[in-house]
Amino acid sequence: MRPAGTRGRERTVIGAVRRPAQRRWEVEESLDELAGLVAAAGGVVVGRVLQELRAPTPASYFGRGKVEEIGRLAAETGARLFVSDDALSPIQERNISEALRLKVIDRTALILDIFAQRARSSEGKLQVELAQLTYLLPRLVGQWTHLERLGGGIGTRGPGETQLESDRRVIRRRVMKIRRELEGVQVHRRLQREGRRRAGVPVVALVGYTNAGKTTLLNRLAGASLTAADRLFVTLDPAARLVNGGGPAFILTDTVGFIRKLPHELVAAFRATLEALKDADVLLHVVDASHPALEAHLAAVDDLLRELEVADRPLVLALNKVDRLPPGTVPRIAGREGVPISAATGEGVAALLAALAAALPPVRALSLRIPHGEGAALALCYEAGRVLARAEDAEAVRLEVEVPARLLAPLARWVVPSPAAPAAVLD
Repeated sequence: MRPAGTRGRERTVIGAVRRPAQRRWEVEESLDELAGLVAAAGGVVVGRVLQELRAPTPASYFGRGKVEEIGRLAAETGARLFVSDDALSPIQERNISEALRLKVIDRTALILDIFAQRARSSEGKLQVELAQLTYLLPRLVGQWTHLERLGGGIGTRGPGETQLESDRRVIRRRVMKIRRELEGVQVHRRLQREGRRRAGVPVVALVGYTNAGKTTLLNRLAGASLTAADRLFVTLDPAARLVNGGGPAFILTDTVGFIRKLPHELVAAFRATLEALKDADVLLHVVDASHPALEAHLAAVDDLLRELEVADRPLVLALNKVDRLPPGTVPRIAGREGVPISAATGEGVAALLAALAAALPPVRALSLRIPHGEGAALALCYEAGRVLARAEDAEAVRLEVEVPARLLAPLARWVVPSPAAPAAVLD
């Protein structure tokens, strides 16, 4: 019997193997997350299985009895797809599919499918296509079972080229072309980042687990209206907005969320985007403080930050979604201090801005006298600094302003030295 409410959605059975070193609740939580990924891809989970094994079976990952159980469960629920929470080799994927007569994919393929649905910019589409092709290449044998007798060996060699070899060649050419295009994107983004550095505006990069509320927080801080929803991987394409909320101005950037078992193909494909983290002055790590797997989410993000070699950056931890906790509850994380906030309601945002101001590069107070014709310098003060006072005369504009230390040189010619300590302003 098919569960109610599944019409039009791909009915799916999910499964995982628990090894002795893994705690059962961790595997169950990972399966819960996998169910969320299935829903994000447009499917519905109608059954789940968990097998405890000392080591996965080489041929089919799951044991033979468990594969038969999955088949019975799929028949009872009308499922047409089985998703493994763990990575499957091409041979394992093929063997399970043949035994079940179902489409079989693993978590990596599922995440790639979601990314393919969500990518909007040309850059995002290229990155997703690169990841998909990299994932597909070793699996081509399974796509061409009718040609496997031409795979090599005595009696199989001959003139011409098999379809499998041809497809591999086409995919490799496409991969090389995409990588060249992404190199151009990388150069463009590097020029953008260099422009921001020359302007003296510090950069804060949002990082965090998928669905932690990063985009909602960016909208709150920058007054933006980017798409945000209570779903996994809503944001794939990078965004950057200016934040000038009364303290030091900074550029706030947002990009793809992290997740446990993030496919290496995706990390490699999105490296051009994620490398922007290396140019950030401060990382703003947003976590869902109401999530039961909070510690696991923190660990997953920490691991990826280390892989990207940015774990040494100054970091501010935002404990988001406190509006979902019981009143008076203060989320605590062992060995870490965070700022409790709600990006949805605005609670704690002032305290978060204060924490970011303390973590950002220091600002300097300047007295400036800028001629009316120097509009670029005036704009720089307003865009990258905090104007405290303004007065005008016939020839110039007099400003009292706080600016990042990097702006001292560009603005030095218009500084009005303090009578008490003229050298202190320009050192």
